[in-house]
Amino acid sequence: MNQRPFPAGRDRPFRPLDGAGPRLLAAAAGILCLTSAASGAGVVTEGDRTWAAAALREEQSLPARAAPNTVGVLYFHNRTGDAALDPLQKGLALLLVTDLSAVRGLQVVERVRLQALVEELGLGKTGLVEEGSGPRVGRLLGARWLVGGILTSPAPAAVRAEPRVLDVPQGVPTGLPGAEGELAEFFRVQKDLLFQILGFLEVRLTPSEERRLRRPCTRSLAALLDLSRAVGASDAGDYGGAAAYYESALREDPGVCLAGDALRDLRRRGLVSPRAEAGELLESLRSSTSLTDALTPKDALRRGAPAAGTRSVPVEVRIDFPQ
Repeated sequence: MNQRPFPAGRDRPFRPLDGAGPRLLAAAAGILCLTSAASGAGVVTEGDRTWAAAALREEQSLPARAAPNTVGVLYFHNRTGDAALDPLQKGLALLLVTDLSAVRGLQVVERVRLQALVEELGLGKTGLVEEGSGPRVGRLLGARWLVGGILTSPAPAAVRAEPRVLDVPQGVPTGLPGAEGELAEFFRVQKDLLFQILGFLEVRLTPSEERRLRRPCTRSLAALLDLSRAVGASDAGDYGGAAAYYESALREDPGVCLAGDALRDLRRRGLVSPRAEAGELLESLRSSTSLTDALTPKDALRRGAPAAGTRSVPVEVRIDFPQ
């Protein structure tokens, strides 16, 4: 991508990443990302909280400037007037973190680190950071650039995302044009936003990288909302609720990003009980086989009727689930 998708007459000219500009990838290709796609929807651990507490204690001694290619993403503020869209405050940030983490040469702050920090700052589980607090939060996160913004509703069943990119050392935010569309096509709004941010950072992508980044996490709004609710439940310590939302997202769209990995992570950490897993297995069996409690008498006759000239022999089938 060679164009910067914002007006030429901005109040403040863009300063490339301390001179790196479009050459950022070549200069920093060997730097590892701070996060990965799998970690975006992860669990806030005691290690994350310990890090956040230490960052506040040592705030005065933190470096004045971060590496030029470090990016943090704040939760977006829901200003649509529809509380049902509150999950997208974290959901949009989650998708941006996931996509930005796939860009070579960018270091992206882990979402769980942001969550741990905003809790330590007393901002609650929602983690909404007001504009005036951005420079401090960015410095504590070690980010050179901090992305945030608001969600509004320009029309019924429509949504608009208005992003800002904060130059953390300078404390100066720059508004980008934003993106809007039908709520059912939120995946397109998110991608428009992503490429505006990459344009601002003057990141050049190969055609194959751009194609990969344009693939949506999901085209299902219901799946995205459930994925977002799962992240919120996990941040609140409701791991059973998070697992249920991840499972619901996967039922809405089996290919939805992050949900499967996040669900497996909950199990690996022992945060989801075996009984819950057994229930999920039973639900899977019911959806893919002809268990009698999922069939009407008509279905049983249609699927299980013996062929002409044969006898049916009763067979006992027993399925034991872990207790």
